[in-house]
Amino acid sequence: MGTEDGIQLLPAINDDHGGVIVKLTETMDSDVFRGALRASMSQWKNEGKRGVWIKLPIGLAHLVEIAVKEGFWYHHAEPNYLMLVYWIPESICTIPANATHRVGVGAIVLTENRELLVVQEKSGKLRGTGIWKIPTGVVDEGEDICVAAVREVKEETGIDAEFLEVVAFRQTHKAFFEKSDLFFLCFLHPLSFNIQKQELEIEAAQWMPIEEFAAQPFNLNSNVARHITDLCFAKLDKNYVGFTPVSLPSSDDRPSYLYMNARDLCSSTPTTIN
Repeated sequence: MGTEDGIQLLPAINDDHGGVIVKLTETMDSDVFRGALRASMSQWKNEGKRGVWIKLPIGLAHLVEIAVKEGFWYHHAEPNYLMLVYWIPESICTIPANATHRVGVGAIVLTENRELLVVQEKSGKLRGTGIWKIPTGVVDEGEDICVAAVREVKEETGIDAEFLEVVAFRQTHKAFFEKSDLFFLCFLHPLSFNIQKQELEIEAAQWMPIEEFAAQPFNLNSNVARHITDLCFAKLDKNYVGFTPVSLPSSDDRPSYLYMNARDLCSSTPTTIN
């Protein structure tokens, strides 16, 4: 920590947008923190800083009330820390909002014998209804959509599968704790067929003829389920092409993917002759 007139300043680094980021790691007395925060804010204002971010680990949760009383507000929280922010200039605040969306996946796993991998859930709105649905789940932090779809199928049914395409996606709002929801329908090819259902969340799992799945009363009255059925038939008839993941080069060894209709793009791209 630096000092200002004998008072400790909070440890901070400059961000890329004219602000500062404070990451506290050591135990600090409440009175010491209050004095350090006020002195630091005074200096940052004089330096023309903009946004101030304070990352408080759970072990320093006793300092939250002090920061809030000094004008900070909650930005987001994770299992091991809370992020507080403050906007210094007398102008419109440009601090970006916390993440607004949750990402989910649904897996269409279809065999050449026109059978669809379906499950019944032990929890949620469909618990105890006898309704068969495709495996679904939430994408983990840092996990790609294509990886999440394969993982969810394996976890819920024990089936190994190969990701092929994103065939559709849906956006809804005011869903999980007022957040918006992005749901990606994915098409997978099965690599195994012996089902071993997950005991914790799955009541039953089976391979079901697509015609039987489509005839469920629930599917006849559900727009999403009807579209899933339509996608199954279209894929069986080879009349529908989705988006495949194309790996993008990265300088930080963190791969990313561009999902695109690579088949039609390749077929329409002129061949270059040297």
